Amino acid sequence: MAATFLFQIHPTSGVPIYRQLMEQVQSHVHAGRLPVGEMLPSVRQIAEELQVNPMTVSKAYSLLERDGLIERVRGQGMRVKAAARAMLPVKDRRQIILPLLEQVAAKAFQLGLTREQVLAALTPLLKERGDD
Repeated sequence: MAATFLFQIHPTSGVPIYRQLMEQVQSHVHAGRLPVGEMLPSVRQIAEELQVNPMTVSKAYSLLERDGLIERVRGQGMRVKAAARAMLPVKDRRQIILPLLEQVAAKAFQLGLTREQVLAALTPLLKERGDD
């Protein structure tokens, strides 16, 4: 799986880049897109593709390792740890995305967009990521 598919950063979001990477790894694991045993892209590969400091990626990986989501495999890199397999129920996954959706709804209201306009903008974004 290519790192550019897995990770996207938003430098102006106000969320530190290492945190964005951590949250995205967690989300991919819980959604099953990163299965147990899957090797993560190397620190160097992610840093080059996203044009970020390798220390930023290393920090994210170290914290994910500390949290028990990934593990270091000597000479190979980092992989998703078996204990990470516990999938979050759909209800919990909805709770994670709810604050973002509230921001979208508030901004749409401020801009005077209708529900249909917001959904029309969101639908192709979801399809682009594999939601059919």
